[in-house]
Amino acid sequence: MTKNYHLTPGPSELYFTVPDHIQMALKNNVASISHRSQAFKDIYAHTEKEVRKLLSIPEDYFMVFTSSANEIWERLLQNCTSESSFHLVNGSFSKKFYDFSTQLGRNAQKVEAPFGEGFKTDEIEFPSDVEMICLTQNETSSGVQLPVEEIYKVRERNQEALIVLDAVSAVPYVDLDLTKIDSLYFSVQKGMGLPAGLGVWVFNQRCVDKCNQLMEAGQKVGTYHSIPALLKQAENNMTPETPNVLNIYLLGKVAEDMNRRGVDMIRGEMDYKSTMTYGLLDRHPNFKPIVDNKDHRSKTVIVTEVIGKEPSEVIDYLKKEGLIIGTGYGKYKANQVRIANFPTHSKEIYFKLNDLLESLK
Repeated sequence: MTKNYHLTPGPSELYFTVPDHIQMALKNNVASISHRSQAFKDIYAHTEKEVRKLLSIPEDYFMVFTSSANEIWERLLQNCTSESSFHLVNGSFSKKFYDFSTQLGRNAQKVEAPFGEGFKTDEIEFPSDVEMICLTQNETSSGVQLPVEEIYKVRERNQEALIVLDAVSAVPYVDLDLTKIDSLYFSVQKGMGLPAGLGVWVFNQRCVDKCNQLMEAGQKVGTYHSIPALLKQAENNMTPETPNVLNIYLLGKVAEDMNRRGVDMIRGEMDYKSTMTYGLLDRHPNFKPIVDNKDHRSKTVIVTEVIGKEPSEVIDYLKKEGLIIGTGYGKYKANQVRIANFPTHSKEIYFKLNDLLESLK
């Protein structure tokens, strides 16, 4: 029986070492230990150390765990804003963050690019008094990336506002100087190749200070997952609630594997696979990548229009050969497909993918 490989944009194929780590976790009863035990504290500390190394997280930035990246949208708004946020929207997920802000009663403003287009941030007029600027490095729905140089420009022009970055489908590919932003967050079911159910939130002292300022003014900033509650427990390598212990363990093991392999090598292989695949799609009569500007094309989520065929035909054709790709997002299911390019997707799998697409008639 042919093994299916998931090139879906999340959840996606598990990182290739995960099955072995799950077996070892079961052998050592990791899923049964107390979240107040020394065993868990050791797991927490190991995971934090390896993720910090992988992403070059500065020592003076904090790192905590949540249930998802979606949760972090809400936590950022509750803990770090009282009135306003400004959003660069270029797809469905960046739009949802904006929607969260309006639902929480903030004066949320946005600049929105057409689907499949990115931003030149020096052309954007940012409000001078906005509390938080919300960026998405890689839009999973549209396959548009925001180059890191554009992120740095936002900081140069906005010294006072908190700058927060959605890196859900960018980690660990994106090579970013985190001192240029105030917060980065992601979930683990995409580039990290893990089961869904864990978010990672990185933030600096400016976010903590803003939260303290809001609390002193009488604002409610949440309960068990407020910044103060998270940090109080994180000081002792713990979480406020019973967390997803198994996934925290697996994240530490996979981050360690990636560090051993070398993040530069991982990024280089992802560049190679994306360049090869975009080249094929650009010249193939049945495909047209929806992002025309090559500087804005995602390296991790490749989105293409399907021409002369139904997307389901392409999906079924590849599925018969053991490759599972994603549909277009939302209303774009009718004419697009999405292909994930994460660290677990080997060059050999991508050679097979490209050969199959090349022969598609």
